[in-house]
Amino acid sequence: MNARQKLPTLYLASQSPRRREILADLGIPFKLRTSPYHETTRDVVGLVPNEQAARLAGLKAVHAAAGLDEGIVIGADTIVVLDEHVLGKPRDRDDARRMLEMLSGRTHRVITGISLVDPKNDRTVTHAESTNVVFKQLREREITDYIDTPEPYDKAGAYAVQGLASLFVERIEGCYYNVVGFPVVAFGNLLKYIGIDIMDYVNRAETAS
Repeated sequence: MNARQKLPTLYLASQSPRRREILADLGIPFKLRTSPYHETTRDVVGLVPNEQAARLAGLKAVHAAAGLDEGIVIGADTIVVLDEHVLGKPRDRDDARRMLEMLSGRTHRVITGISLVDPKNDRTVTHAESTNVVFKQLREREITDYIDTPEPYDKAGAYAVQGLASLFVERIEGCYYNVVGFPVVAFGNLLKYIGIDIMDYVNRAETAS
């Protein structure tokens, strides 16, 4: 698609400030779109972690796309997996401590499912991106001081790689932005698959500015 042509509006169906920041930092224009979908364990029963993330991202996007007849709706869902055990957002301080103690000195996977819904052409494409994250051995004080901050409590696995928890990470194997919650290369590849060049959005934004 040439940048001179009308580009479909991008709708981000996510409440995550990290995803909003990543798109904004790339200069990609988008609108927020609320998804009425609420996650339930019934929707992912029997699915392996990659399939779980992809399924939840798809459900968020499909529900957010209801009532639209144009544009591209973006859904995303990030999970943390240790030994095939999915770590969600911590319930409380003790749960956050438990998760960090589990991750200490270990390699875990961060999986983000990303889904694009194109209501005009009635099509959906979905991908699950996986990144390995290696934590150093955490000292008790490091865990205690960290869970005293507000940072762990709305994050899968009880940590934010772009925040104070960057002090815990020895190595990342794969996409850093995937660990933050929005794999930009995978997003660009999905757009390309449905016939849109991500650079058209970037170039259009630069021209407008």
